[in-house]
Amino acid sequence: MTDTFFEPAGSREPTRHAKTPRKAAASGWIGSALEYYDFFIYAQAAALVFPTIFFPAGNAQTGIVASFAIFGVGYIARPLGAFVLGHWGDTHGRKSVLVLCMILIGLSTFLVAFLPTYETAGLLGPILLTALRLIQGFAVGGEIAGASAMILEHSPFGRRGYFASFTLQGVQAGQILAAAVFIPLARLMPPEMFQSIGWRIPFLLSAVVVVAGYLIRRRVNETPAFEEELDLNEVPKAPLVLAVKNNGVDMLRVFCMSLANCVSIAALVFGLTFATSQAYGIGMAPDTFLWITVLGNLTAVILIPFVGNLSDRIGRKPVLYVGILGPAVLIIPYLHFVAAGNVPMTFLFAILVFGILYQGYNAVFPSFYQEMFPTKTRVTGFAVPQNIGTAATALLPALYGLLAGPTSGCLTDTKPAVFNGTSECVAAAETVHSDVIWTVGGVTIGLCLIAFVAALTARETYRVHLNDLGNKHAVPVPKDEYTETRRKASASV
Repeated sequence: MTDTFFEPAGSREPTRHAKTPRKAAASGWIGSALEYYDFFIYAQAAALVFPTIFFPAGNAQTGIVASFAIFGVGYIARPLGAFVLGHWGDTHGRKSVLVLCMILIGLSTFLVAFLPTYETAGLLGPILLTALRLIQGFAVGGEIAGASAMILEHSPFGRRGYFASFTLQGVQAGQILAAAVFIPLARLMPPEMFQSIGWRIPFLLSAVVVVAGYLIRRRVNETPAFEEELDLNEVPKAPLVLAVKNNGVDMLRVFCMSLANCVSIAALVFGLTFATSQAYGIGMAPDTFLWITVLGNLTAVILIPFVGNLSDRIGRKPVLYVGILGPAVLIIPYLHFVAAGNVPMTFLFAILVFGILYQGYNAVFPSFYQEMFPTKTRVTGFAVPQNIGTAATALLPALYGLLAGPTSGCLTDTKPAVFNGTSECVAAAETVHSDVIWTVGGVTIGLCLIAFVAALTARETYRVHLNDLGNKHAVPVPKDEYTETRRKASASV
């Protein structure tokens, strides 16, 4: 078994340059893990400490909304990054754009560790935090599209879903690192020390990310598909224009399907604040919910390659349907158990909703979105609508904080917040909990239905050769021939 092979002459695959799927998958995995560690430590800090250290004391709801609004700013910058970095990836190659993404996000995350708080510098702290979050989002805008394009174009026909899934396995591993690094800090440090110094440590570790990511990604070969375009002088000058012209409807589908990201936002991002903020009166320990995040993502990391492989066997769409509709069915029971402070059932439903069912979407979209577009516009066609969709869902936590905010009138102290357990406040909290469950759950269900309809109308792509992808008239390889090709690819790589 070797990692270097050439596709057979005459196939509808790039044949002039060798493919190295394992090397590409390893690079994509490690790079995505490191880069998303950087991106998601902000999410943990936004839920645990930023509302109290970067914003004025006295109004818990304002701090939560503002902190999550800056969290959302990182996603708002992603479409701009997708446009610029997607263009770069389609015109200069997948490798160079991934190295650039790594450097930008590593440096911007590292600098967060040195920001002044509201108490020491007033509005300067949140202003600088917003600026660095914008750079983070810009860089991440090209990450998944670039990494999954790199892996998919190195993958043998019949195994694209399996290998491309490692992009998202790396993303989930990065989220595990982001949550896990906060657990000992939140558990072992006194609250005052964690609020002043402890939260900065994960951001300081980004210095390691910059060096490691750069060394890993600079050693990866450019993809055979892009090399072949260079050989034939077919690299496009305006990939976005070409993508909209030839595959505009597919870009709309990608946008709509990307709204399924609302599941992870509801389950893990807003769920963390809902469960742990004393303003909501639930009082789940921060490190307890961080363990929920770790175990949910650990389950996802284990499951993702199997789900990607399943999509190579039975098709992308059936697996996507389960990944989109399954979490929509269970999100309201999950939020109910969070509101009840039922830790065992919260653990169970978090693993079911996010760790298992959601991976039917999460593991498959890196290959499915890429397969909607030809090599000329693959990174741009994927990156721009996908990042617009995720940007829309990233604003949801701030919206939830506005529509179903905490009972701030029942706080007796705000540094840290202490919930007043009088009968009036308990009743008010129950009302707020109900509002959260039906607001967050209802929005999640609605967005998942939009994503499902988009997936339902898309073409199946798993049996279409690489050089025919993006062509709405492409004829899939017959099932028997595909099965045999896939068997040989599995035996050789």
